[in-house]
Amino acid sequence: MKIGFLYAGQGSQYVGMGKSLYENFEVAKSVFDNSDIDFDIKSLCFFGPDEKLKQTAYTQPCMVAVAVAVTRVLEQLGIVPDIVAGLSLGEYSALFAAGVLDTNTVLSLTRFRGQVMEQAVEGMDSKMCAVLGLDREKLKKACDKGSSFGIVQIANYNCPGQLVIGGQSKAVDEAAKEAQILGAKRVVELNVSGPFHTKLMEPAAKKLATRFGGVQFNEPRIPVVFNTTARTLQPGQTVAELLTRQVMSPVYFEDSIRYMESQGVTTIIEIGPGRVLSGFVRKTCPSIRVLAVEDADSVKAASDAVKSWEVQ
Repeated sequence: MKIGFLYAGQGSQYVGMGKSLYENFEVAKSVFDNSDIDFDIKSLCFFGPDEKLKQTAYTQPCMVAVAVAVTRVLEQLGIVPDIVAGLSLGEYSALFAAGVLDTNTVLSLTRFRGQVMEQAVEGMDSKMCAVLGLDREKLKKACDKGSSFGIVQIANYNCPGQLVIGGQSKAVDEAAKEAQILGAKRVVELNVSGPFHTKLMEPAAKKLATRFGGVQFNEPRIPVVFNTTARTLQPGQTVAELLTRQVMSPVYFEDSIRYMESQGVTTIIEIGPGRVLSGFVRKTCPSIRVLAVEDADSVKAASDAVKSWEVQ
């Protein structure tokens, strides 16, 4: 059995996340108690308020803290990945799992990332929409038509039949209309604060590039599949370069799942709040077994499942 970990991205956070892990596992407790960050991450994760937890600058390190806690608990139980990936923000948690970043560095970086992403979208008239039931080439044509009204591009390739576009509002609206003409089943506006993974995030990318200059990136202990390439680190590439590109480039998540399958992955464990990524896996590679872990109960269920599969 070859195990892949997938780490959830921003949007699935909720007040109370991580609390049962804290109460049941000492290694999880230490993550929250010893985090070196400029706000009370434990209090915000466990008790909110929700309005603050939803703010990008706080959401990102909070989500990563939960992911780090789950990863450490699973490791203590003998469940370790052979390969890792994450959706957008989740890529930072994947880098922690691979030993590229330590706990305090990954929390500090995601705190900074959230802040510069918030700054980049201040006063911007933008939106993102999920486009369901349309293939990539047709959606690219729709974006080409919408581009005459401003910036719009495909931001996420989530799974077959689910793509996301983002950009300036008028351009996105026009692309969405054209997508429906071309056969999209539905177009759903997303409740997000900015056009993430589009060229409009370039100001954030530049600030991240500067920040990465002072960061120690360790060699990955296990392969990491990156959002921007749907591949592991290639000769001539650096983690800093790929993370800089990631914030303003499309997320090739479907392609990343397919790559993990091509590398022999038979079981994927989704780590973090929610089960969104599990759905993407089932739609992309239905032969892969999927588990989702976010709290003490799901940790036990995953541990039991992995043990039973190992003896099959």
